[in-house]
Amino acid sequence: MILGQVNPRLEAIIPVIIRDVAGQPITRDAVIDTGFSGYLTLPQITITELQLPFLSSRVFSLGNNAQANFDIYMATLLWDGQERDIHVLASEAAPLVGMLLLKGFRLTIDAVDGGEVRIEPRS
Repeated sequence: MILGQVNPRLEAIIPVIIRDVAGQPITRDAVIDTGFSGYLTLPQITITELQLPFLSSRVFSLGNNAQANFDIYMATLLWDGQERDIHVLASEAAPLVGMLLLKGFRLTIDAVDGGEVRIEPRS
């Protein structure tokens, strides 16, 4: 189970644990974005700090139908106690958790300031 909290802007925040190039775990808070169909976004400065390997660049459609180019990196994430190899998009926004990372899990949000965010495997 992954636990987080709703912030005063009513964003659902969870800790995300990513392994750096040496395998050391680094924790960053990330906003759950159900409108993002990928796995995870991270700022370029964090990607550089973790020394994540570059895979490619690709154009994606944004929620407002604009097109934007993103660099894609490979990362190992600790997710609900299990290691997962995922694609990370470089973005200058706050880290975002997308629907591919949530696939197969139940997301519960108490949508009030300080409310609980809970992610658990579907049973």
